Amino acid sequence: MEIALLQMMVKEDKETNLERAEELVKKAAQGGADVAVLPEMFNCPYDNAYFREYSEPKGGETYRRLANMAKENAIYVVGGSIPQIRGNNIYNTSYTFDRQGNELHEYSKTHLFDIQVDGGQAFKESDTLTPGDGLRVFQTEFGLFGLGICFDIRFQSEWERLQKQGALVCIVPAAFNMTTGPAHWELLFRARAVDNQLFMVGVSPARDLDFSYHAYGHSIVADPWGNVLAQLGFEEGMAIVSVDLERVASVRRQLPILPPPVAE
Repeated sequence: MEIALLQMMVKEDKETNLERAEELVKKAAQGGADVAVLPEMFNCPYDNAYFREYSEPKGGETYRRLANMAKENAIYVVGGSIPQIRGNNIYNTSYTFDRQGNELHEYSKTHLFDIQVDGGQAFKESDTLTPGDGLRVFQTEFGLFGLGICFDIRFQSEWERLQKQGALVCIVPAAFNMTTGPAHWELLFRARAVDNQLFMVGVSPARDLDFSYHAYGHSIVADPWGNVLAQLGFEEGMAIVSVDLERVASVRRQLPILPPPVAE
């Protein structure tokens, strides 16, 4: 299976972002990718000041464009995340579509990014966003995938639960910053991969110094042994990474530390 990490530069204009996402998904499909993954808040600058203004209901413009990207390119599209409005609440929501453009999965970020690092980053998503109700797996032609968003990766019990449900690959659209990124980004993806003996995929926006929030970038794939198969830098870019899913069973056989999967 080939997974494309689409580390795009997110701009203030939504249409520019959508057009760039369409270009990158098409390029990924032409490059042989089976799955294209966009970053967290790919249609919107990552800032509380933008989330409500850029929010859309399910089925809105971004949703439809994502479905078309998948259908037109016959590729799975994990649509990063966007601000979704439900009633008066705003959620950080990801949509995934199959090769025919059908929705496979919808997930809203459960663990909101509320931090205050001494001498570093401060951010409080809960000023604007409402939390979702838990991570889940979804079926693909390759097997079961799990999905979380950014700060969710710090909660190991969530990923253990997805592994117990049969996840082979877990995908995390994320926007770590220049405080937590250098310290924890690679460490967390490798740790979750080793803890749960599966593939972990993280896709970030590119770093843009023109905005208040400076994403770390460094989109990554870590395998069940904890090896980093690919990692980008700060700039916009794409990597298509070959993922051998037989590696999951191989590592679990060699290091039998996990209980068998249990359907929920």
